[in-house]
Amino acid sequence: MPRSNRPNRPRGSSRPKWAAPPGEDLERSRVGLPLRETAPDGEWSVRRITERNAAKTYTCPGCNSFILPGIAHLVVWREDSLFGPEAALADRRHWHVRCWQTRSFRY
Repeated sequence: MPRSNRPNRPRGSSRPKWAAPPGEDLERSRVGLPLRETAPDGEWSVRRITERNAAKTYTCPGCNSFILPGIAHLVVWREDSLFGPEAALADRRHWHVRCWQTRSFRY
């Protein structure tokens, strides 16, 4: 009988073979949740977009340059919009991480 080149799987493994490793599930769920930030210009929801999930080209409002596919960035929208949460979500913008951290609050 020919030998198999596949390593033996440990018996009694509680994790199905299609499930992600335990640490990866936590990271994937944490990245998808928006964080709330309070700033002098209002309340903001901030969601991280990983390199793997960045698939389109966007223009950063902080520096007016492109955010290319494959570049980690942030999606930001107002929590305290005058026109409601649906309008705030429609007005969300994609920012470079550094541009969002160093934005000025001068008006």
